[in-house]
Amino acid sequence: TVRQTRTVFDNRDQLAAVVGQRRADLDRALADYDRRKDVAATGAVSSEELGHARDALSAARDALRAADKNLAASAALAGRSGVADHPDVQAAATEVERAWLALQRTSVRAPVTGYVARRSVQLGERIAPGAPLMAIVPPERLRVDANFKEVQLKHMRIGQPASLTADLYGGRVEFHGRVEGLGLGTGAAFALLPAQNATGNWIKVVQRVPVRIALDRRELAAHPLRIGLSTRVAVDVRDDSGAQLAQRPRPDPVLTTRAYDIDRREIATRIAQIIRENTLESSAQSSLR
Repeated sequence: TVRQTRTVFDNRDQLAAVVGQRRADLDRALADYDRRKDVAATGAVSSEELGHARDALSAARDALRAADKNLAASAALAGRSGVADHPDVQAAATEVERAWLALQRTSVRAPVTGYVARRSVQLGERIAPGAPLMAIVPPERLRVDANFKEVQLKHMRIGQPASLTADLYGGRVEFHGRVEGLGLGTGAAFALLPAQNATGNWIKVVQRVPVRIALDRRELAAHPLRIGLSTRVAVDVRDDSGAQLAQRPRPDPVLTTRAYDIDRREIATRIAQIIRENTLESSAQSSLR
């Protein structure tokens, strides 16, 4: 594409040279006709020769007009920009960049660093776009959803300190954290088949509300937990001056990743090099011709 576009620019330059040549031919034909016209009255030039000079002048005008039209058509194809900024070259560069991006995306990157907890594909298996491959758990970012009874939530607030022990380590290892959020519904309310209490025979059952506890990352690194473990959680509710619900949205997301950020400077440099090399090569070939 670069060479083809460079040819368009070379043709424009050649046609510009042709226009200059045709203009010189017209000036020469006009001068010849004027000289013969001045001496035709004295009989030094025959009427036939004067007619030939007039025809040559008309042909020179037509040739210049045709050369101007050819130059205008070639200039329209070339445009006012250079080879690198030509629409055809830019379209080809976009296709190259798109192909390079597709190649980069053949390497599937995990959005987080962690451990594979469940793998749903096997080696050599063909997968479709969007299919889940595996579950990755970042152990240092685990949180605990403690299901407290509804009667225990009266003085519970966001930000209160919490401590917990896991059956995995027993009572010898204690984790510390803070209340990160209180659920807005009981576990039974969001069940697949929620309980229907609008009946005559109703038995009151104490409901439980999930309370999210954010843990200390250093303690998690020292004693990693697993998903689904049983824990015993205690929350210090003496300071109940905090809020039960978040007062403002989080200013930043819980998790961010740069795994999918692709540095395009490499392909941009490569595209510029391709354009430069092909432009110089085409110019050298044009000079040889």
